[in-house]
Amino acid sequence: MAKASTPKTAEKAKKPYRLVKKKSGKFKVVQKGKVVNGAEKVAILAAEGLIKVMKPKAKAAPAAAE
Repeated sequence: MAKASTPKTAEKAKKPYRLVKKKSGKFKVVQKGKVVNGAEKVAILAAEGLIKVMKPKAKAAPAAAE
């Protein structure tokens, strides 16, 4: 008997970038053969849920010198 072909479920949308996890545990983002760095990399990794973006702490107001 021939195998019944299973219908394909909704295919995942192909992403314009590729994520690679290095041995060090860090991630590399490759887009169109070029490595993505900086704010764009942080935005992609945060959107994927791989990192949490931390806001810098507010500096305490300097004490008034008399």
